[in-house]
Amino acid sequence: MTVTQIDKFFHVTERGSTIRREIVAGLVTFVAIVYIIIVNPGILRASGIPYEACVAATIVTAAFGCIIMGAYANRPFAVATYMGENAFVAYTVVGVLHYPWQTALGAVFVSGILLVLLTLSGWRSIMSDAVPTSLKLSFSVGIGLFLAFVGLIDSGIVVLGSGSVPVEIGNLHTPAVLLAIACFVLTGILMVKKVPAAILAGILATAAAAFAFGIAPLPTGIVSLPPDISPTFLQLDLAGVFTLGMFPVVLTLFTMMFLDTMGTLIGMGARAGFLDETGNVPEIEKPFLADALATTAGGLLGTTTNGVFVESAAGIEQGGRTGLVAIVVGGLLLLALFFAPLFSAIPALATGPVLILVGLMMLQPVTRLDFSDYAEVIPAFTVIAMMSFTYNIGVGMCAGFVLWPLFAIVRGKFREIQPACWALFVLCLLFFVFYPY
Repeated sequence: MTVTQIDKFFHVTERGSTIRREIVAGLVTFVAIVYIIIVNPGILRASGIPYEACVAATIVTAAFGCIIMGAYANRPFAVATYMGENAFVAYTVVGVLHYPWQTALGAVFVSGILLVLLTLSGWRSIMSDAVPTSLKLSFSVGIGLFLAFVGLIDSGIVVLGSGSVPVEIGNLHTPAVLLAIACFVLTGILMVKKVPAAILAGILATAAAAFAFGIAPLPTGIVSLPPDISPTFLQLDLAGVFTLGMFPVVLTLFTMMFLDTMGTLIGMGARAGFLDETGNVPEIEKPFLADALATTAGGLLGTTTNGVFVESAAGIEQGGRTGLVAIVVGGLLLLALFFAPLFSAIPALATGPVLILVGLMMLQPVTRLDFSDYAEVIPAFTVIAMMSFTYNIGVGMCAGFVLWPLFAIVRGKFREIQPACWALFVLCLLFFVFYPY
């Protein structure tokens, strides 16, 4: 394809961007999510899933989702394995409930199929459009605080508490934390000065400094053969899924994926300026289908639920507005099959501070909440607080969907509650009832 054809296909100029800006945004997004290549297999290894095969499954599934997102949905959103759901599978489904990892992958596959059917039927879009405006605004703010918290943890600026306090300040005397703080300040200065590719420059400069001063280990290599995926490929156990005991597992995976993607899409869409006059993402069924297909593929290949990654906000802040961003991410992920040692060496202290700044940028919609209307702001605040303090986007959204209709009834607006809102209320109530605590 020529440059003109690429521009026309992705509507780059039409959306106020340039091909160069889209490519840089893709690089930024890739650098922000590349940790998943190592972290996801590391978590799922606790369930017994072979590590190297899971590395390959993680990369191929994410690349597949990103390419569909870019070519079909034309949105600048990266798709990869969700961090909350992989921990749920490893430590709850396998670790506590003692189901084999093959059965857990079967549950992931079934959840993906259900979401594909719900998307194709149009009901997923209908339910998304029925979300009240106050909750839509809270999704962006909650995800922003969630990202900031992730960034603070990754940077070592905030650590788990050693006593009765859940979290506390990290050791600011350690070189790694000091370098992370320097990254935060440097990237912030570059943003204030409106330096192009400020986020990418901050990440690369910090990573280079970490390698130079021995704070982070140098890459163990540059090029490697792709890992063997055969130990997990098509190893899912479907027969074991259709049992009474697996019902809460499938319901939980389905609900978390449904709500995580909805909230992330609305939050990212708000930041990118994609929302229409009613606060909805136009043609939202297209990105919905991309993540549903990626999850289905993940169950077949050997990884857990996939969806739109909140770190996509880093590329959006870099100016990415089209699916070309996602295509770049997908291509780099496929390259990562051969350059995994190099990409995986980028330390969290280089990406964590950037996530803090991206989280800051996502707080803007909070100014549009009507704090004089408690019936609206209490459910919205609950979403924001629960997303951040439970470290789970889906839990926060479920809390909001349960509370909003109840407060609407108290306010005397029962007739304004749409049927889709009641469907979300029931789904989220079931989520809390059957969640395997």
